[in-house]
Amino acid sequence: MSSTATDVVRLLTVRGETLAVAESLTGGLVAAEITSVPGASKAFQGSVTAYATALKHGLLGVDATLLADRGAVDAQVAAQMAAGVRKTLGADWGIATTGVAGPEPQDGQPVGTVFVAVDGPVAANSGSAAGGKVEALRLNGDRAEIRMESVRSVLALLLTELVSEHTGNERAQDTERNGGF
Repeated sequence: MSSTATDVVRLLTVRGETLAVAESLTGGLVAAEITSVPGASKAFQGSVTAYATALKHGLLGVDATLLADRGAVDAQVAAQMAAGVRKTLGADWGIATTGVAGPEPQDGQPVGTVFVAVDGPVAANSGSAAGGKVEALRLNGDRAEIRMESVRSVLALLLTELVSEHTGNERAQDTERNGGF
């Protein structure tokens, strides 16, 4: 279990918020990392492993035209997966992974192309979405390394959003510069 997963579960639990996960290339590894944390059931709603492109549309509501035009390895697809799992599983936060772990390229994208996304509640003070962030990654390594770095990256992105949404952007950036909470 990672300290990032522990921090995510702790923050969500303290705030009384919940999390849902949509995974493609990580195949359940994000959910496994979260559920390895004792007490995760207080915050973790569940996950959808939508490995097949058709499931991204059918279960998560990703736009079929977007999938047909761009393929599953795309920033907008990741964003829609996160929003879709959040809605489908009734969670406050949704996170998603999609990408190419290898060994072969997919949808015209090279091995190591990964998109991770977070979708969160609307912040009461700003009227804007706290989540709705997508990060594009270019990862090196073998299949296992790419998948594990994708897990680490999506949890780190979520943690950053949780801290930013909770403390306000200026303070969160100061916290990051100073190495922690």
